[in-house]
Amino acid sequence: MTTTADGATTELTTEPMRSRRNHWNNQIRRHAFMTPDAVAVKYLDTATTWRELDERTHAFAAALYRRGVRFGDRVLMAMLNRTEYIEAVLGANLIGAIPVPVNIRMSPAEVAFLLDDSGATAIVTESMLAPLVDAAAASTSGVESTIVVDRAGDDSHHLDYETLLAEDPSDLPEIDVPEDTVALIMYTSGTTGKPKGAMLTHQNLQAQAMTVIATAGESSEDDVASIVPPIFHIAGVAAFAPVFYRGVRSVIHPLGAFDADDMLDTLEREGTTSVFMVPAQWQAVCAAQKARQRELKLRTISWGAAPASDSVLNAMSESFPAALNMTAFGQTEMSPVTCILEGKDAIRKIGSVGKVVPAVTARIVDPMMNDVKRGEVGEIVYRGPNLMKGYWQNPQGTADAFRGGWFHSGDLVREDEEGFLYVVDRAKDMIISGGENIYCAEVENVLFGHDKITEAAVIGRADDKWGEIPVAVVVLAEGVDDLTLADLEQYLNENLARFKQPKDLVIVDELPRNAGGKVVKPKLRDAYGSKDAGLAH
Repeated sequence: MTTTADGATTELTTEPMRSRRNHWNNQIRRHAFMTPDAVAVKYLDTATTWRELDERTHAFAAALYRRGVRFGDRVLMAMLNRTEYIEAVLGANLIGAIPVPVNIRMSPAEVAFLLDDSGATAIVTESMLAPLVDAAAASTSGVESTIVVDRAGDDSHHLDYETLLAEDPSDLPEIDVPEDTVALIMYTSGTTGKPKGAMLTHQNLQAQAMTVIATAGESSEDDVASIVPPIFHIAGVAAFAPVFYRGVRSVIHPLGAFDADDMLDTLEREGTTSVFMVPAQWQAVCAAQKARQRELKLRTISWGAAPASDSVLNAMSESFPAALNMTAFGQTEMSPVTCILEGKDAIRKIGSVGKVVPAVTARIVDPMMNDVKRGEVGEIVYRGPNLMKGYWQNPQGTADAFRGGWFHSGDLVREDEEGFLYVVDRAKDMIISGGENIYCAEVENVLFGHDKITEAAVIGRADDKWGEIPVAVVVLAEGVDDLTLADLEQYLNENLARFKQPKDLVIVDELPRNAGGKVVKPKLRDAYGSKDAGLAH
């Protein structure tokens, strides 16, 4: 309410307040006003303009609101990469609801846990995944609506997405969504227990946008960003924050078996100027580009989410010499980027994850929260505007993560004389053998460098004499039929101290990876180590 000069009172619309909010819904609206017919998002053969994206987002928000979804309610998202994923996220955010992206590779029981833990009242999915979410929802009681984006079929319990969007959206009230409102609940992988839901706010996502824009080098009106990671992963959904802020056209790549030739052909056809992929994908792309050159417009290539060997980084620079080769490092709870290795330092500081980004404060500390000396290994802890609000309904997990007033990353790093950071290992992956610390990432990088090994992961195995011993699980290079530790002995002696060398070698067809490309070491420990090996540190 407000009072006028003559003493009368009037209702104030929330629109002026909503319009000044700095979050991605207002960025969509801005481009819809200023460049309405420019393409915002392209998926396969379908292009969506900024006006269409704004209208469809608004229509979906109205449909959710009409069915009882309100400010703060959770909406589970179980979809593959597609434009409707982004529309659904933005539509939920428009009314202050909270999207909960789900890894579509989860089992029904795992999805049911997320439904129960988040308390989601609505689900947005697609026909291929509907059986998964239906099975999960059957064990819960809170889901009131399941919306299918690519046809509801004959199931009377499902709502058809396009039918909802065709409804009149004019009854949607103006809802002010402050910047500290939770925009996403992103569940972590839960490698040491049940998944925890990181609450990321609109402020967190805008800090992510500013980080990327400030470090991505020169920009142009013809920039095209390719979105390759799964949108349900933080590397996928957060990639839209800078894209929406700048009004850049984005190309969403479908999920499925990765085809390097198809990827390169798409990058060439779409005129992509920036793309992020995980190291395993870059390895395949570089080999395919070497076999058949494409005329690409890439200005920025970046990687993250998993360690990259020196050979992969060199191949990236050799295959795409005109592009800035950038490293992005971070984690879900930090929205996610905390460190960037800029293109100008890519070769000079190969192996580094770069320096801490602007606005983020970091320390490298010992277990007692004392700063370690430069060059020594310690855990990196953070503060900053991109730091999550906390873990959803998990006060103990939040308190543990924020102990001492800093967010504990679990990453062990060292800093060189120029301030560049090098990730040594995850704290929980460190092996202690005979009282000596062995950092798995260091051993893996050496193994990556052998010409008969294409992928490697190192785990700890319980040992009566040494406490733990390192075990290497490797994928052999094409054309290599067998490999033994004896074959590696000279190479390992030249590159690693004896106590760091693997005491067993396991050959597999492929390493288990999650949707973000990270090796799932708990599966390797269950198969090739003791159940608790490497988890207690």
